[in-house]
Amino acid sequence: MEEQTCDILIVGASTGGTAAAIAAARRGASVILVERGSWPGGQLTSQGVCTPDENNWIENDGCTSSYADYRRRIRDHYRGTYRLSDTGAAAKEFNPGNCWVSRLGCEPQVGVRALHEMMKPYEDSGSLWIYWNSTLDHVVMTGDKVNSVTVINNVGHSVEIRFAYVLDATDTGELLALTGRENEDWVIGAESYEDTGEPDAPNSRRRDWVQPFTFPFALEWSPDSIADNLISKPSGYEDFIKYQDYRVVYGNMSGMFDGRSAWWNYRRLLAAENFQDDRIPRDLSMINTPGNDFCGGNILGDYADTHSAEEVLQAGRNASLGYLYWLQNDCEREAPSASGKTHGYPELRLRRDLFGTPDGLSRDPYIRESRRILPIRRILEQQIVVRDFTGGVCVGDRPRAEFMPDSCGIGHYALDIHPNGHGEPNHYVPTRPFQIPLSAMVPHRISNLLPACKNAGVTHLTNGAYRLHPIEWAIGEAAALVAVWCIGHQTSPRDLCTHPQPFQQMLVEQKIPICWYGDVRHRDPCFIALQMLTIRGILSHETRDILFRPDELVSVNPLNFTAVPPNISTFEGETRRDAVLRLWSMVEDDL
Repeated sequence: MEEQTCDILIVGASTGGTAAAIAAARRGASVILVERGSWPGGQLTSQGVCTPDENNWIENDGCTSSYADYRRRIRDHYRGTYRLSDTGAAAKEFNPGNCWVSRLGCEPQVGVRALHEMMKPYEDSGSLWIYWNSTLDHVVMTGDKVNSVTVINNVGHSVEIRFAYVLDATDTGELLALTGRENEDWVIGAESYEDTGEPDAPNSRRRDWVQPFTFPFALEWSPDSIADNLISKPSGYEDFIKYQDYRVVYGNMSGMFDGRSAWWNYRRLLAAENFQDDRIPRDLSMINTPGNDFCGGNILGDYADTHSAEEVLQAGRNASLGYLYWLQNDCEREAPSASGKTHGYPELRLRRDLFGTPDGLSRDPYIRESRRILPIRRILEQQIVVRDFTGGVCVGDRPRAEFMPDSCGIGHYALDIHPNGHGEPNHYVPTRPFQIPLSAMVPHRISNLLPACKNAGVTHLTNGAYRLHPIEWAIGEAAALVAVWCIGHQTSPRDLCTHPQPFQQMLVEQKIPICWYGDVRHRDPCFIALQMLTIRGILSHETRDILFRPDELVSVNPLNFTAVPPNISTFEGETRRDAVLRLWSMVEDDL
């Protein structure tokens, strides 16, 4: 058996796993990344959710600087590769598809290319080694420590990998299942109200309440190829019609093609109006709606105990193909076709080339929910939502979610629960901008394993808000940097939780926000000072909104101290930016 050693092993090149690999290698660690497929990026790429679900402040760096770098690379690719139209060139924040669910979209291969570019310097230097098309085989543990992980590489050979820390960045928590026990180290499904105290948790635990997976697919409008567009009716189509809820209008969608919130524009990757280039003659849309959320079973939870993953995934692929067949043949048209046809859109053409799969669907299913660690402290619904499902006030009118003094990242998205066919209803409730607490990143028992994906210490409910792209990226990046810090400072993640401030300062110096300010970007001179003064509790996070307004004068908008530090008299006449910088210079050494 081949043997390898490294500082950090990352299992899974998901969105979080890819971010973790980049972050750890950038900080000088030796890293091995193991991925069962051949693409990095997870939901950003191979899972087809290429129009990332982000937040209202994403263009003002409401994310980590490395995620912002990924976004810049996407825009640079399209600007540098294609000739833009006047419309595209005039866009302040160029969105290739002008989709309305996101401020940015791209073809999956473009996302893969950007991630490879970000990893390449570390692969070239030898600090990052990647095993593609490789699978987990087994682990060796001593007590609460993972000693080694054995994988089967792409030519069928066993490789035993030893490390200081291992990160589970698989979308289903595969490593958790091999290293711990359910209900002792990790959980799946919905926790009970008695367990979490969350107002919308069920009365008893529901292992079958796991959010559904989806196989997205890409379509273009191609009326000149109707004879070749139509796909064959997939196996099980009649059953899918009964339980898949095939529709066009979901939520606030305005219709198939009409209106600001059209189905076609929802996750559109490329809008022809943005380009004056023969290589992009028509729109290209990625289809990821409730219509192809698979409601017939899951690969986690109770259903998975009696059905094989291969069986369930194939049924999920057929259900997505069923949605396409329904769209092409059976759905009611908004307007009759030129031939008078009133049902079906045979003009919709499946772009089979985007993923390189035999059926044209995404390489991997979009996984919304994973096994989740039982951490030192879980993130709970009442800490982040404005109101619960029945209107009960939780965070309420406060501008931010509950303050987490051990924060190692930020995120924001609604608490979004998709119905799964097992009785759990759909829910979508607002949250306030929230943090990622370090105590939710540390397993309560296993000492050298960290979650780096959707498997952090969230509940079934809060997973509905923490599972989205820039948040998963931030979780993966934070996990990697925790491991690097603990190796370099000869400490443990558990001990780090008790005194996180020096680690937090390293994070913000790496341009990773840990407190929410929607108008202070990574490159702003006061970014580090403002983040650290807030996390240290010198400036209050309880402000009227999440804007700092750095250019306003203190005399107009005073700083909001929790306690006035010594030797501070007044900042009259200074901008809030300059005042924060001076304040930080006065107190930094003392802290």
